[in-house]
Amino acid sequence: MSEQAIINKNADSKEAKDGVFKKTGLSKVKIVQRANALKRESQSWLATWKDLQTYIYPTKGFFHAKTPNMGTKIDHTTLIDEEATIDVDTFASGMMSGFTSPSRPWFKLFLDDDELMENDNVKYWIDEVQQKMYSIFQKSNTYTVLHSMFKELAIFGTACSFVEEDFDTVIRLRDYTIGEYSLGRDSKGRLNAFYRRFWMTVGQVVEQFGIDNVSPVVSSAYKNNTPDTWVLISHLIEDNNDRIPFFQDFANMRYRSIYWEDGVQDDNYLRVGGYEEFPILGPRFETTTTADVYGKGPGWKALGSVKELQKKVKNQLVALDKNTDPPLQKDANVSGDVNVMPGGITTSSSLVPNAGVRPTYQVALDIAGLDASIDKTKFTIRKFFYADLFLMMINADSKGTPATATEIVEKQSERLSKLGPLLEMWQGDEFIKALIDRTFNISLRLGIFPPVPQELSEKELKIQYISVLAQAQKIVDIEAMDVWAAGVFADAEVSPDALDIINFDERNKIKAEMLGISPKIVNSLEAMSKKRQAKAEALAQAEKTQLMLATAKSAKDGAGAVRDMANAPMGEDNALDRTLESVQTMQGE
Repeated sequence: MSEQAIINKNADSKEAKDGVFKKTGLSKVKIVQRANALKRESQSWLATWKDLQTYIYPTKGFFHAKTPNMGTKIDHTTLIDEEATIDVDTFASGMMSGFTSPSRPWFKLFLDDDELMENDNVKYWIDEVQQKMYSIFQKSNTYTVLHSMFKELAIFGTACSFVEEDFDTVIRLRDYTIGEYSLGRDSKGRLNAFYRRFWMTVGQVVEQFGIDNVSPVVSSAYKNNTPDTWVLISHLIEDNNDRIPFFQDFANMRYRSIYWEDGVQDDNYLRVGGYEEFPILGPRFETTTTADVYGKGPGWKALGSVKELQKKVKNQLVALDKNTDPPLQKDANVSGDVNVMPGGITTSSSLVPNAGVRPTYQVALDIAGLDASIDKTKFTIRKFFYADLFLMMINADSKGTPATATEIVEKQSERLSKLGPLLEMWQGDEFIKALIDRTFNISLRLGIFPPVPQELSEKELKIQYISVLAQAQKIVDIEAMDVWAAGVFADAEVSPDALDIINFDERNKIKAEMLGISPKIVNSLEAMSKKRQAKAEALAQAEKTQLMLATAKSAKDGAGAVRDMANAPMGEDNALDRTLESVQTMQGE
């Protein structure tokens, strides 16, 4: 989270009051030009998006309907086998279970400052904030929309939703499907523009924007009691380059939000507002170049195999039909139509040899071979959508025993390594971090959290991801670390100095962080240093005490020996005689 996540308490989505949009100083021509430019950028992607909709997921994507609530007929003559559709659902369910699970913790907040993390005020505040954020996600529609976004990512490679403030649930997400929005990005690839054209009824427009802000046409329709007439609305969110920093009115927020009736030429707007942080989530699967606004996901890669599967299944069905109901030929002397119904009678002349009706040709149907070919194509499609990895997790969850990170690594390490870069990207500013930051900031501005402790002034909160997939990815890295350490240990058997390369304290601390171990049970490097110093001092004191005791004992033993010699009679070859002889000998030398 940015520093502003703690210190910024402005109201979200500030806007001008009803009736003041007639003149705002914003040029409608420039606004529409920007919106049209964003729309043109997306046009070159439409052909493939429509193909993906047709062959993979017909109920996603919005391209054809002129107004809402128009059902689109699904072309089941093209989409015969739904393997890819099932795999998309599996991918979305697997990502929910392993990445943003509604039933298990998947992120936590912390500070880089170990000493502050030991502070009771800070520790309890962070813990309460985490619990409130989890509660907000549960009570709002967050998880429902995330599930839909994972589907969009798997099919089209791009997903989009709008995180807005909600009076009842703090936040609410509006889910958009491909084709109904256009995006723009800055030079670093970060989202900074969003454009959408959508339909509203006259009644909805007046309710949301106010009778004083609508056009005369809409106002007249509303007053004439025709509130169900459809009106096309445009909405643009973009960088507010005209703002004056630190001014907190609607016109000077970091991003501006503009609504207008499509086709109205004057500079009047339905609403002009703003946001402190960009309210749109727009994650991508992967991109071909850094300049790509939209992504390409498994659906793009699997599309050829999906088309191949449809053709194979269609050919198999045709072959089965020909085998069970083959094309027929009849002699010229057969009377009337051929009756192919069970028990049907067809009349022919007995005067003509071999007269009658017979199959035009025999179909040599290899059912096993066709099934094997189809299964091979399905297996390829499943691999594109990581179905093997996610099915393992979903099946384990359905039995009430969620798959652990270690089990995932043991069984799916290869697939996990390919998914790793994607997880890293989605945990960043495009997706999950943006969702957490936005939720945090809205909650802070609304006073949902307890007062920020003084110790956190100008401190930056960090996010750690502790979902099953995040931990599994880290275990892969830990295994690499352990393999390296094992090699060092082996070298140390020959050359003990080899161990000097390993910083054991840092190694164990990093492993604890990667595994999501609570900092409460992991001592800081400073704490470990103090404990070791205390141990060393205690050991030194013990050695000193031992030495003193040994010295005292030696002195006592010496005193006893002198006393014994003093009491010993002379001339009896005792210790005293021998001592005197030694002294005399030394004097003689």
